[in-house]
Parts: sequence; C-alpha cells; structure tokens
Amino acid sequence: MGAVFRFSWRLRWAMRFAMENSDIPAENPVQDEEGVPSRRRMLALGAVGVSAALTIRPAFAQTAVSVMNCEIPVPGPTGAGQYIDAGGRLVPAGTKGAFPGSPRPFTGEEVKRAFRGQTLPGATYDQSQAYLQYIRRLQAGQSGFTCFASIQMPR
Repeated sequence: MGAVFRFSWRLRWAMRFAMENSDIPAENPVQDEEGVPSRRRMLALGAVGVSAALTIRPAFAQTAVSVMNCEIPVPGPTGAGQYIDAGGRLVPAGTKGAFPGSPRPFTGEEVKRAFRGQTLPGATYDQSQAYLQYIRRLQAGQSGFTCFASIQMPR
C-alpha cells in the first residue's frame, strides 16, 4: 500500500508540474489543427490508465485466490450415497467397478492439479479418473459447477 501511495503522490506531482508548464492554458484544453491531443490531455489519459491498472490488479489476484479455494463435492448433495462409475455417472451404491463418493470436497487447486496429471488426494488413480469424469460432466445448477467453470477460465 505504501508503494502505491508514494507512486500516486509522484504521479499527481508530475501531472501538476506538467499542467503548470503546459503551452496550452488550463481553461482551453483544445486540440491543435492536426487533431493531436494536447500534452495535458495525454497526461490525464495516462493517469486514468495507471490508476485503473493499479485498481484492477488486486481484483485479479483476489479472484485467483478464491478460485483455488473453491470446493467441488464429489458427488454433490443430490447424489449422496451413490457411487461414481468410470464414466463419471452416478450409479446405485455397490455397483461393481464403481467408487464411493469422496468423503470431503476437493478444492479448485486440487482439481486443477489432477487435470494436469496428478491424482486427487485420498483417491487411487482409477478413483481419481472417475471423479474427474464426474467433474467434467457437471452442469449449471449442480454443486461445484461454478468452481469447475472458474478453473477452466484462462487467466
């Protein structure tokens, strides 16, 4: 925060200095005959851009953190007590070749790593693949869908 404050103070000082020493009076910020904006106008536009960048960057960082901390239950509350087959579909409990649901939801970071080749924590390779198939099949309105969609968004 201190660096941002110092930077904004220096920027305000530089803009004030440039405006005081400008060739064009402050009350008449017109463009010259070629349509090129005045020096004062360019400085003002630059200041707006810098402040917007300083404001937006923390929001992106906060979004990235929340995406990694979001949770995806496997299966969701509507599928509690059911198993997950190799294709990621919910099947009745005890179905041969299917796996019980995960005892805890997975975080966005864990799922993202699993999509890159690691196994989900507490799961065998085959279980992990079945859980990932279930996650891929999530649709809007299902628990964990928003988290999954956030993981898929490029930064």
